[in-house]
Parts: sequence; structure tokens; C-alpha cells
Amino acid sequence: MTIRRATAFICATAFATSLALVPAVASAAPPGATAATYYKNCTEVRNAGKAPLREGDDGYADHLDRDGDGIACE
Repeated sequence: MTIRRATAFICATAFATSLALVPAVASAAPPGATAATYYKNCTEVRNAGKAPLREGDDGYADHLDRDGDGIACE
């Protein structure tokens, strides 16, 4: 292997490794949202006919559960 080929191999390997270390793109939902559906506030939940939301339900998020009892928009 020539120096040029070795250098190209090392550069390509380093680039591929660095891509593997790049974290995945964050979702559009803010931290604390646990589902694919995101509601900005309880008004949106009620307008969607989904209130109350329970922990584990699609759309449940910590910011909707004021008292922290696992039931949001009650």
C-alpha cells in the first residue's frame, strides 16, 4: 500500500467513524414530550377531544401535567 492510498484509507475511515459518532437529529417535540403527537397546551388537547391524557397516552407530556400525578389536562 502506498502512502497516498494509506492516507486516503485513514481519512475515509476517520470520516466514517465521525459520522457514526454524530447524534441523531432531535425531534421537534420539546423535552418531556413522550409521544409522536405534541400539544402545546391543554387547550389544544381539549380542542382535539383528547382530555384528559394519562401518562403513556399519545400526546402526554410533563408540561401538561401541572400537579405531576400522571394525568394531564384534567
